[in-house]
Amino acid sequence: MTFPYLPAQIMTISTSLASHVSPELRTAVFFFTQFMTGGAATVFAGIWFSGEGLSSEEIGLINAVPVLTMLVLNLVVGRIADRADDWRQVIMIGAVAAGIFPFGLFFVNEFWGILLFWTLATVALMAVTPVADAAAMRITRRRGTDYGAIRAWGTVGYLLVIFATGYLVIWFGGGIFLPLFVALAVLRGVAALALPRFRAPKDEGTPTKGATHLLQVMQPWFLLPILGWAMVFATHLILNAFQSLLWKQQGIAEDVIGVLIALGAASEAAMFFAFRRFAGRFSARTLILLSAAVSAARWVAMSFSPGVEILFGLQLLHSVTFALGFLGCTNFIANWTSEDIAAEAQSFAVVLQQAMAVVAIAGFGWLAGAWGAQAYLASAAFAALGGVLVWVSLRLKQPRMEQGH
Repeated sequence: MTFPYLPAQIMTISTSLASHVSPELRTAVFFFTQFMTGGAATVFAGIWFSGEGLSSEEIGLINAVPVLTMLVLNLVVGRIADRADDWRQVIMIGAVAAGIFPFGLFFVNEFWGILLFWTLATVALMAVTPVADAAAMRITRRRGTDYGAIRAWGTVGYLLVIFATGYLVIWFGGGIFLPLFVALAVLRGVAALALPRFRAPKDEGTPTKGATHLLQVMQPWFLLPILGWAMVFATHLILNAFQSLLWKQQGIAEDVIGVLIALGAASEAAMFFAFRRFAGRFSARTLILLSAAVSAARWVAMSFSPGVEILFGLQLLHSVTFALGFLGCTNFIANWTSEDIAAEAQSFAVVLQQAMAVVAIAGFGWLAGAWGAQAYLASAAFAALGGVLVWVSLRLKQPRMEQGH
């Protein structure tokens, strides 16, 4: 019987194939699979939860508990990843765990069981996401390649699964969601097995650049841009939570809403691919500041419930308001920290983003009930305040040689 040795065989095959493929391509393949489960969940998870008999309050808890859990665990996982021989080990463990836990959903049909396995699967993935970003950023900087182009494949995979899930549900019914979700989670775990070593070989003698302890950069000039971007980032999560509902209330057809969402994701991917060509001309904080300013203008425009023609233009701005700001913040952290704390520093930024997301989504939900689309004025103010924090940082410490890439 060879079946008991199947995991070892998969590992051997993955390692053999990986030896003939560049580190960048192997990393891009993993990123391509990383957010696929999120794409499937965006389309149908809420409907699937409802079909399992869960109430709106219970569905809200299932979405909130993983985020609240990661507020506690993110920094711990980042610190463990930095102390490991290579970040790859932690990414693999998290990705494989996130591929195993969803199987439990086949055996439960009530709230507490679904909450348990959904949280375990989501937390395992969320924990390694900032580690993967930090690892990919460091290896591309050392090799002179393009992190943005690698990260873009995450958005491409997410977008493709959004389209595929919609069609699969139409063809096979809602029962296809859970097998599809689990299959995509397993695919991501397999892709993680082929990831390259990210850290520089010890005999390479790469000089240490940047802070080696997080406390060394816990100063206003460093914290304010990360907090500012977290505020801008949080206003984008409102799109996922409320935008489809608001657009539907405005009388926009569901197929048009799907196109608008896809257009935003496509513009995001385009920015990731194009980022390296021009971002080196600007400091990372300048890019975050531009993202905040354009975000504020975008949300003000959204508050007027514009027509579809204007919405197409506003969705194209997603390339600046989200992708440019994300890349600016990720590069800013890498500019001022060393590989010794790469994952921990990126995880710290994610903790701030998650905390601001909780504030923004809760506040927007309350305002949207009273103001409708005009609640976007509060989002604009939140993003503008984030921009002010970045501007203050630039006044406190000049960028010097800090570059966007």
